[in-house]
Amino acid sequence: MWLILAFLSATLLGFYDAFKKKALSGNAVIPVLFLNTLFSSLIFVPFIVTSYTTNALDGTIFHVASGGWEVHKYIILKSFIVLSSWTFGYFGMKHLPLTIVGPINATRPVMTLVGAMLVYGEVLNLYQWIGVILAVVSFLMLSKSGKKEGIDFKHDKWIYFIVLAAVLGAISGLYDKYLMAPPENGGVGLDRMIVQSWYNIYQLVMMGFMMMILWWPARHKTTPFRWHWSIIFISIFLSAADFVYFYALSLPGAMISIVSMVRRGSVIVSFLFGAALFHEKNLKAKFVDLLLVLIGMLFLYFGSKLSFCRYG
Repeated sequence: MWLILAFLSATLLGFYDAFKKKALSGNAVIPVLFLNTLFSSLIFVPFIVTSYTTNALDGTIFHVASGGWEVHKYIILKSFIVLSSWTFGYFGMKHLPLTIVGPINATRPVMTLVGAMLVYGEVLNLYQWIGVILAVVSFLMLSKSGKKEGIDFKHDKWIYFIVLAAVLGAISGLYDKYLMAPPENGGVGLDRMIVQSWYNIYQLVMMGFMMMILWWPARHKTTPFRWHWSIIFISIFLSAADFVYFYALSLPGAMISIVSMVRRGSVIVSFLFGAALFHEKNLKAKFVDLLLVLIGMLFLYFGSKLSFCRYG
């Protein structure tokens, strides 16, 4: 069941990337990110209020558990990690083609595997190592494709922004597993809805400070903000993708490495949008890069399944 949910989350995440690219094109990044956190928070506020004031959601997947500082301190850290990843990712997405950003983001499972190896003691098998090598090769090939569009991976700061966003995203994935794993398995044992609901609200507060301190004083000297309908869909598809993702991780037997890998399958959807909607260039070479990424993901998948069958 959790594997099916991981594929559903990947599809929703692909639409999220497409709407994000549309909203950021020629637009101010910080206001778009602020509105994303605002609309995402508004989606979950009714669940929080209803859960804390009535019994209507008790026993349902939408119920938000209560908790004090001992719970919320973990969620605040989660908010900071995710918002940092989003900030770098949004700026990178604005200045780079979706068909380059997508494959780079698709290497997150490799980072997650390495993190799982270091943090959780997971051991990589032959299939997983092949997947890691293919991911590295695909990144090098993608850098050659980028040069044809004037994008030098070694000197383009937006590439570094996307890579840093991917690293922080992988850290967030590992942290999610820690937050929701039961205490007897070394985790905190938090309810998934309290994590998703409140981390959006804490991000909104953080983005409010960023708006007031960084963007508002310099708004007349930088790219102006323009409202676009796609901004709302960023929040809708992201919230849906994260809801399914958190639910998948909370199920018994869910492996963070597999869920993270499948979730990066969103690159297929975002690549199609980049080709059809944004008419991006050099698609044949990028498709080869994407194919290599997908083959690497298959090796990671089978390797993770093998490890699960052997040790789980």
